[in-house]
Amino acid sequence: MDITQLLPSPSALPYILLSTLNSLLVYGRRTKEVVRPQCLFDIDPVTGFVPPQPLPRLPAEYKNWEDALSEAPEVLRLGDDNSDEALALRASGEAWRERVRSIGPALSVQQLKELNSPRLLQRAHVVLAWLVQYYVHSMVPTSPPTAKRVPESLAVPLVEVSRALGIAPVITFADTITWNWELINPDQPVTINNMKLAHSFSGTDDEQHFYQVQAAVELHGTQILRIIEEYNRIPNLDDFTSIFKVARDLTRLTAIIDEISDLIQSMRSNCDPHVFYWDIRPWEAGSDAKGPSHPGWIYEGVDPNTPELRYTSGPSGGQSTVMHALDIFLDIDHKLLKKRYPAPSAENKRSDHGFMDRMRHYMLGKHRAYLEHLEKSPRPLRDLAQRTPSLREPYNNAIAALKKLRSLHMRVACLYVVNMSKTTNPRSACPAVGMMERQALRMEAARPQRREPIRGTGGMELATLLKAGRDATARSSI
Repeated sequence: MDITQLLPSPSALPYILLSTLNSLLVYGRRTKEVVRPQCLFDIDPVTGFVPPQPLPRLPAEYKNWEDALSEAPEVLRLGDDNSDEALALRASGEAWRERVRSIGPALSVQQLKELNSPRLLQRAHVVLAWLVQYYVHSMVPTSPPTAKRVPESLAVPLVEVSRALGIAPVITFADTITWNWELINPDQPVTINNMKLAHSFSGTDDEQHFYQVQAAVELHGTQILRIIEEYNRIPNLDDFTSIFKVARDLTRLTAIIDEISDLIQSMRSNCDPHVFYWDIRPWEAGSDAKGPSHPGWIYEGVDPNTPELRYTSGPSGGQSTVMHALDIFLDIDHKLLKKRYPAPSAENKRSDHGFMDRMRHYMLGKHRAYLEHLEKSPRPLRDLAQRTPSLREPYNNAIAALKKLRSLHMRVACLYVVNMSKTTNPRSACPAVGMMERQALRMEAARPQRREPIRGTGGMELATLLKAGRDATARSSI
């Protein structure tokens, strides 16, 4: 027998990795060490910030919303898509947008709030946020660019639902990752191999894999939450047994961070950078995705001074609550407020120091409260490691693993965003248009001082931000 026939194909390897890592979470159901603040902060002991069950569909009164979302992938294409298929769907797309506008603001979310079901409110946020993205990005761009108008039928209920949940009124990491799944087999537990996407913009396997990897990171991160909770429950950090446990848990934490790095690395196996940049990423862009000099969105029927409208960027990995919790636990200083060595570089100082704080507004309010709870810890881990020689090495190993993860994230971002920004839009049906785009890119390359910085879906300068996060992590070592 040829032994190579028994080996998995290269395309199957990342899924085997995901399955192996998540088997640890299933085992976690049998352990007594669970995340305690689940009631206060909506954290499940097994799935962490991922709900323990798929979100339920909305009641019959909201069927128009659910139907519009189901129909959207069939009749809508990106507004700048000039392919034959997209052009043939233009009339159907406009008819869809007209139906969405005609729903009207009369469909209130008051009934949902009266049901006192957080999961239904979360589902409403998913549906409305996805409808907004479909509506805005399927409109044909104007020249010169003008502000996109989110119709009152979507804007008003989305802001109201967002206010009830304490989350931004736009599509978020939760809407695309932690809330955006269904069980393949309802009789089996929530593991990455038993989850499938509920909604997809492109309908591609690439998008499925892109979201699946991030969901796997969230599930795997439940172990990080357990380590943090166990640390905060140690009654006395001065005795040998407690110090030994902290050292052992830091070693476990380092291994978990390395496994998350492996998961991120698996992104490259089944998500093509070109497909991501041109077919997935444009749908996720928020109001300020092109920077402050470009017109954003107008939420019709909503007071423009409403505080929630300050947060209308798109989804970002920076909205992962589990990664914020890890940063707090290890005392990563993203704001550059603490005196550490080496001193921040000039590029670090130019970065967006408020980015991580701003990203918290794109989280569920209870998850943001959990982070605030962690920040009030009277026993900072880094301080303990500084005064305890036996903890310095395991603590620094965890810091080194997190720095490695962020360096890997930078390389992935370079591959999927920076490099792809230099390629030609495949949706340009006319060869002459493609030639003009390439010529424009060459002209821009000859004038680098005039080029716009490469931005994330939320409008931030990507490279500077990621480097600052990596360097802030490195400065935490002792």
